[in-house]
Order: sequence, then C-alpha cells, then structure tokens
Amino acid sequence: MQFPESWLRTFCDPALNTQELAELLTMSGLEVEELRPVAPPFHGIVVAEILSAEQHPNADKLRICSVNAGGPEPLQIVCGAPNARVGIKVPLATVGAELPPGEDGKPFKINVGKLRGVDSFGMLCSARELKLSDEQGGLLELAADAQIGQNIRAHLNLDDTLFTLKLTPNLAHALSVYGIAREVSALTGAPLNLPVIDPVVPAIADKLTVRIEAADLCGRFSGRIIRGVNTKAKTPAWMVDRLARCGQRSVSPLVDISNYVMFELGRPSHIFDLDKIHDELVVRWAKPGESLKLLNGNTVALDATVGVVADSQGVESLAGIMGGDASAVSDETVNIYVEAAFWWPKAVMGRSRKFNFSTDAGHRFERGVDPALTAQHVERISHLILDICGGAGTRCGPLDDQTTQLPARTPVSLRVARASKIIGMPVTQEDCARVFTRLGLQFEQTPGVLTVTPPSWRFDMQIEEDLIEEVIRVIGYPNLPATPPLAPVVAKVASEAHRSVHALRHAVAARDYFETINFSFVEARWERELAGNEQPIQVLNPIASPLAVMRTSLLGSLVNTLRYNLARRATRVRLFEIGRVFLRDASVLESDVSIAGVAQPMRVSGLAYGPAEQQQWSQRDRMVDFFDVKGDLEALFAPRQLRFVPAEHAALHPGRSARVLLDGIAIGVIGELHPKWRQGYELPQGGGAPVLFELDLAAALQRKIPAPQAIPRQQAVLRDLAVIVDDNVSHDGLMQAIAGAHDGLIRSAKLFDVFKPSQANADMKDGERSLAVRLELLDDEVTLTEERIEQTVTAVVVALSQDLGARLRG
Repeated sequence: MQFPESWLRTFCDPALNTQELAELLTMSGLEVEELRPVAPPFHGIVVAEILSAEQHPNADKLRICSVNAGGPEPLQIVCGAPNARVGIKVPLATVGAELPPGEDGKPFKINVGKLRGVDSFGMLCSARELKLSDEQGGLLELAADAQIGQNIRAHLNLDDTLFTLKLTPNLAHALSVYGIAREVSALTGAPLNLPVIDPVVPAIADKLTVRIEAADLCGRFSGRIIRGVNTKAKTPAWMVDRLARCGQRSVSPLVDISNYVMFELGRPSHIFDLDKIHDELVVRWAKPGESLKLLNGNTVALDATVGVVADSQGVESLAGIMGGDASAVSDETVNIYVEAAFWWPKAVMGRSRKFNFSTDAGHRFERGVDPALTAQHVERISHLILDICGGAGTRCGPLDDQTTQLPARTPVSLRVARASKIIGMPVTQEDCARVFTRLGLQFEQTPGVLTVTPPSWRFDMQIEEDLIEEVIRVIGYPNLPATPPLAPVVAKVASEAHRSVHALRHAVAARDYFETINFSFVEARWERELAGNEQPIQVLNPIASPLAVMRTSLLGSLVNTLRYNLARRATRVRLFEIGRVFLRDASVLESDVSIAGVAQPMRVSGLAYGPAEQQQWSQRDRMVDFFDVKGDLEALFAPRQLRFVPAEHAALHPGRSARVLLDGIAIGVIGELHPKWRQGYELPQGGGAPVLFELDLAAALQRKIPAPQAIPRQQAVLRDLAVIVDDNVSHDGLMQAIAGAHDGLIRSAKLFDVFKPSQANADMKDGERSLAVRLELLDDEVTLTEERIEQTVTAVVVALSQDLGARLRG
C-alpha cells in the first residue's frame, strides 16, 4: 500500500513528524517498508508565464521567450521545447538555481548562458529535468491558476513523502488512506476528519434491473444510472497527482474517479457503459463454456467456481476482479452505470491467480471490504463524476441498493486477567475500554470481561487473542517492560540414541552434499511421474498455477533443482533436502499439529550427478554411480548395517534401484533416475545418470549407543571357501545364507573373489560363477579345535547348498 503523507494528513494530522509517524505505524503492526520523497532536492525554480515566443534567428529549433517570473521585468529565456508557446505557465529555473543531480551525482547549477549568440537568463524546465517523470513531452505545463513567482515545490507540494506499507493479509481495513488515518487517530488521539458524503438528489427515475442469483457470491449490490456524462473531460491535476503518488497512472476521468475512491476509502468499484448493457445485470456464478474478454485484453475461459456479472447476452465482468472489454467506458460513452458491491472474500480468493494476473480490486475483496458502505461510496463516486464529467445535461438516477446476506458479526469476549497474562504486563479494564473506544468498537462490560461486537470493516476480529493484540498495539509495544523469565533455564540432555536433525545435516554435508530447500507444493507432473501418485492432495489457492499439489516425495524437487543448476553450467551436483511430505491417511485424526486424513512424515533425500570426485591430476574422471551413493548411506548409518534389496520405483531405473532396509524394516529407496525421465526432463546424457535416494528421517536420526567390547583373548581362525552358484545369486543372498548357518563362531564373512571362465568347462556350466568367501571364526572363551572348525564350515556349505543350490568348487 503506497500513499502520500499529505493525503493522510487531510484525514488525520497528528503532532508528529514524518519519521515519528512512520515509527508509530510500524510499531502498531502497519510496517512502513519505505519512505521516499516525492521529488529529489532542487531549489530556485518558480512558476513563470510565457509572454512571447519568437523564432531564434540562428537556430530552427530554438525560440526566444519573454517570461514573467514575478520580478519587476520579464526575463529572456532561450528554449528548445516544442510546446513553448504564449500563455502557458511552466517551471523556470532562475539564475543560481540548482536542478536535481544528473548521472554523475552532481547538481546542475543554472548560470547566465548564451545560445547561438542570444543571452538566456534561466531555463524553462520539463518534468524529466526535474526528475518528476520519465516522459519527454516538452515543458511541464502547470495549471492556469498557478501563482506566478511561487516556488514550484510549494505549488506542486513536492516536499511530500511517499509511505509504502507492508501489510499482512488480516489488515484489510488499512488498504485505504482513510483506513490508515482511522488507525493513526486511534493510536494518537488526534481528531479524525470524517468524509462528508451527501446523497445525490435524483433528477431522473431511470433504474437498471439487477438480479442477485448467488447470495454466496454477492452480499450487497448498489448502483445508479448517470446520463449525459462528458468522458472527454480532463482529470483534475490534484487527482492525477494523488493517483500518481499511489502508484496509479491516470487513464481517463471515469477510471481515475473509480481508482481514486478505491485508494481513498478502500472500496473497488466498476463503471459500465450503460448503452452496452443488454436488458439487465445478473450476479451469478459462471457457466461452463463461457468466456470473457477482459479490460487487459486477455480472454479467459470461465467455470462454475468464478463469479460474474452478466447481462441477457453474456458475461460483462469478473466479480470483484476486473471488468470486461465489451461494456467498458470509452470517449464515446454518454450514459453510465456506477456499481459498488460487497463480494464474499472466499468467492474472490484465488480467482485472479487462476487466470495468472492480479488486480488491486481482487487484492482488497479477497481480504474483506466493508459491506456497510456500498451506498455511500456510490454517492461519493457520483459527486466526483458530476463535478468532473458533469454538465448541463447530466442527470442522476435513484440509488438501487440490494442486500442478500451480510457477514454475521459474532461478539468476541476479552478477559482482562488473560489479557494481562498474554501481554506480559498489568492492564486494567479501563485501559481495555479506552482502547476499544479509540478504535471505534462497540462493546459491553461486566466485571473483568469486555464483549466486543466487531465493526463492519474489521474481518480480523474472531477470537480473544485478536482483541488482546488490539489492546497492546494501541497501548504501544515500546511500553512493554523488559521482564526476565522467572523459571530456571535448564538444559535438556538429548538421548545418545537419537541425533539431532542439525547433526544429520552436518553429516550429509560432510559427504559433499549441499542442502536445498524447496516448496512443499509442486507440479502435478512430478507427482504423477516421479512418485507414481495419480491423486495428490490439491492446493486450493496455489501461489502459481504449476505448483498446484502437495508433494508425497522429495525426488521431484531435487530433479528440478538439478535442472536449475545444469542450466547455469554446473557440471558436478550434490544435493540433499530434509523436508515434509503429505500423504493421504484416513487413520490420522484432527489435532493441534495434524490435519484429519493427511499424514505429514519427514524425509531426507539426496541426489548425486556428474563426476564422482572433484577434478584432480592423480586420477581420471569417473561418473558417480549407484555404489558411490550406497557407500554414502552406509557411512551415514554406521555402525548400523543397511541392506539393499532389488526393488522398483516410479522414478528409478528398474534394474539399478533398491529398497533400503534397516533391521529388516524398509526405510526408503535408492537408485538411478529412470532413462525416460532423464529424457523427459531434458537432462544431458553425457554426465551419467543422476543417483537419488529418499529415506525416512526418523530412521536416519536413530543410532546405536556405543558399547564396550573386550579384546578377544583367543586367536581368530581364517578359512577360505569357494562355491559355484548361478549368476543370479546376489551378494546379499550369499551373506544371508552364511549368517543363518553358523552357531556363533563366525565373526565375519567377506567376499574376496568372483571368477567366471571365458567358456564353459567341466567345473562350471554356462550361467554359473565362482564366489570365494573368507570366514573369520572366533570363540572368546576357548581355543577352537579343528573338529569345531570343520563342523562350522560344513554347516555353511550345507546352508549354501540348500538355500542357493551352491556346490564346492573342485
């Protein structure tokens, strides 16, 4: 919200300077994001009138002007502006004046000059030269009633300051200059100048039929016919200036009036060309298949979730968002219909983003606009139209005001004792009553309790805490005492069996991964293709149309971040993310930290792409592969042992992916990105396949408590065993068979050789290979005998034969 300080002070003028006013607003919750002067520093520039303008004898594009600047004699000024003509009033920089600094940062000083042999005693200025505008339209023409000789800063009120407020969504009542003035009055006690809006006396009985078919879309609709308006009239300079200082350029008088009242009182309105409306106006929800060409030139397809104002032939505007091109006013418009309505916030919320644009009207209506003042605002607009665009033939019709259903104002109670507890300092019932009185709130009192009925312009007063916030912000946050906590601060000792998320971040980063943080809402395509989820949870009001669903996997976000890095010529990418996913789960109940039917577990996910190591002279480049990332996971979980079982996943290569098991429980997946998604997401083929993993965070945070182990008193015995197995026997299957065979003597088993002959022989057939395993046997209590050793080795051979069909190699 941007506005000039001078406009605010016409409604409420507290005894505060600009900085103090900005500090007051910020400390009351209306954060002042920026203070900016209307014009840069300059001096010595006055209002002057051109008395004569003659052609320069030595230059075709220069004129010699005689200028009245309020002095005893006219001044001679040489000027090259195309609009320099007799009778206009323009800014004159007199000798000794300083213009705003140029690109070099130094002010430009005016001296007596000579142009093509003719003396010039000053300089006539354009808006661009004064840094008031970027337009190059010649001299800045001032109002005809401008006082000659007056300082231009005083005439144009250039010592004004622009306030830019950063408002939270609950502060809809502060989206107007009057709304902010109402807050300043409550905070300072300075009088509030209420705008006087007298009803316009109708001169004709004409009414336009309006039907409200959707009470859940429109709660109140006010309008009036005005005939004989002059749309070619010029918008007054004071209105143009105020609009410009609110960041709104002047368009045409009718549009400017509508925008002016929106900034002034906070209510967007719309003006239709009456002659382009067919029969009547109907307020309803759109019908499937309907479309509308908007004022911005876009044509949008409508559906039943969008509110519209239509006539007998079609849709004329998007309710509360933007008007249609078909019934827009133009220079040929003579008769108009002025409309101001209350649109339900939920009926407008998110509709602008649905069509990939936003408007000031939609911004206000989706936060809530006062439903009680639609009629008064139509009256205000009508007065301005009569003053600016009216003439002898201008006639106003009677006000048509229809109400269907308005927001219920449910009383909210404040307990004084609770307010003191929440605020952190004593407040009395009289303090609370005084605050509510200054805010213009109606309330009733009983001992210790005040019950407030929220006014029509406050949509944010719903619970007791909202009232407590009003009390302390009006009393003033700087008045809060600096109270130290009374309870002793005792450090909580974390369990050694659980490491913190921060520690896990450090551990993953130590493996050369960089953390990334992504939105929880993602593209539906990522869910469908990379998570195998055809029905993700939809976002009702997405911040952007592609980010329309809640993620059930972190893999899509990492792939998208990889694409972002590759587009910026990164060749080696290591990423990880710790974040929440959102799964449909009917067993989840509603609570303070959960939503019914939605599970929200935390996951840790990573991605590796490109060379396995940083480039160096001592080794050749090698692309990262499955086993590199597998090693990273084993290091993160050590000394706990992970198992990797072949599995399939929607995002991963079917032959190069695995399910990760911890203590026999599946905790995630790991694997190469599927080739079709490498192609589908336009990843380069020369850098190898990205390897991804995703694990349950809770499992990653658990760890074993270190336990002391005595040094063995006996000597270990090593035995090598070579067996012939089918090619499809995996290392994991081999180790599982060995683990299930011994009686506690085998301390470790390591595969140290794999042999496959170039051609079949007597020992091995096609499809077979030899696996050599080294067994370490140890008994802590007694020395192993050869008999016990052979029994254990025989038991292993039998287990391998039964489980894997293995046989000893001859």
